Amino acid sequence: MSSRRLCAALLLLSLGSTASLARPVSYTGGLTLIEESDRQATSVLVHFTPAHQWSIGLRGERNRDQDYALYTLHPTWLAKRWFGKDYQGNLYLHGGVGVAEGVSGNPLGEDIAFHGGLMADWETRSLFASYRSRYLDAGHFGTQFMHAARAGFAPYIGKTGDLHTWLMLEIDHRPSERTSFTATPLIRFFKGPVLLELGYTFSINQPLINFTYRL
Repeated sequence: MSSRRLCAALLLLSLGSTASLARPVSYTGGLTLIEESDRQATSVLVHFTPAHQWSIGLRGERNRDQDYALYTLHPTWLAKRWFGKDYQGNLYLHGGVGVAEGVSGNPLGEDIAFHGGLMADWETRSLFASYRSRYLDAGHFGTQFMHAARAGFAPYIGKTGDLHTWLMLEIDHRPSERTSFTATPLIRFFKGPVLLELGYTFSINQPLINFTYRL
């Protein structure tokens, strides 16, 4: 193993794998379940990582505001990874193609849907920052663009195998929404293969619940 790869492996261990659990590309051969619920939609993604730079999965998503569901094939590519003395950064490109259909009495039938965007994160043992964006074209259900940024810190630094805690603030921008900007304080817990995020968007009275389990 080269010295650069050894340093990278040691850095991953020292970071406690908080970002790696939340990332859309796992270790080679890894299977991951990700549930997310934000101010507009609830989604479930199951993805498999056949190689260290990309993953492929199936994603189901329900838009609660407009009563339609998405079912897409969801690939993600790790475009770039950076290592420093005490930090790691990642840049991902993601997309999806499938169908959208009306639910809960929505009379609109199926239509082709696709989406794409990017995700980036940067982390030390005690600081975290991230950004994500997505453009969605759901056919006759309409289009949507969103992006969000997070910043947070760990109130304590745990060892590998401990319960880790992060306090974060997320700023979300959706230009087409009546309340285009929202701020959501949240807390992240993770231990072993499990990650849980709980937050609340007070301006629209909407909880945020995210769950990740790596099989």
